[in-house]
Amino acid sequence: MTDIACIVKSRYSTKAYDPERRIDAERVRQLQTLLRFAPSSTNSQPWHFVIAATTDARENIARACTGPYGANEAKVLNASHVVVLCARNDLDEEHLQRVLQQEQEDGRFKRESDRETVQRVRGFYVDMHRNGLNDMQHWMEKQVYLALGFLLLGAASLEIDATPIEGFDRGILDETLGLGDRGLRSVVLAALGYRSADDFNAALPKSRLPEDELFTLL
Repeated sequence: MTDIACIVKSRYSTKAYDPERRIDAERVRQLQTLLRFAPSSTNSQPWHFVIAATTDARENIARACTGPYGANEAKVLNASHVVVLCARNDLDEEHLQRVLQQEQEDGRFKRESDRETVQRVRGFYVDMHRNGLNDMQHWMEKQVYLALGFLLLGAASLEIDATPIEGFDRGILDETLGLGDRGLRSVVLAALGYRSADDFNAALPKSRLPEDELFTLL
């Protein structure tokens, strides 16, 4: 049985990547599967993932990592791959119907009433966040972070180093990648690859608060 505790204790946020080492195609395919099958509230899947595998693509992303975000530029440039995790600008009816149709094609509905129930429940939560709580964008971005968690743990299980990156200029990146025209906005980056010998963080012990401060067992 896989020792998940060992994996999470050994992974860390990589600070420097070896630009000569590349993630092989099979592992990239597995990472894409992790993102595709990550959970989301009511299976709404309010996301899109841009994967930069080429030097030119990473250089485009690095344009958003200058100024106050300059410390992240080298990570983006030297990583093997960089994933831009995006949220949709809205869960419009077209997207909701697309999800519902895919669920139909994948055999999730045994009866028409099952489809109607899923549509009603999902619609309830979408309406609640859009018109009741007025936090639609925040709600969608929370789903994106679920996908990020899957990606980070999955990468560690494949012995791939990773760095979640919030330090970038979203306006620059969205414009560079044309995300706005696609109804998307960038939320967080994940650099993926293999650590270099210059990565100081690799030798540091992990530090977390003690269990008795983090857990309440009822």
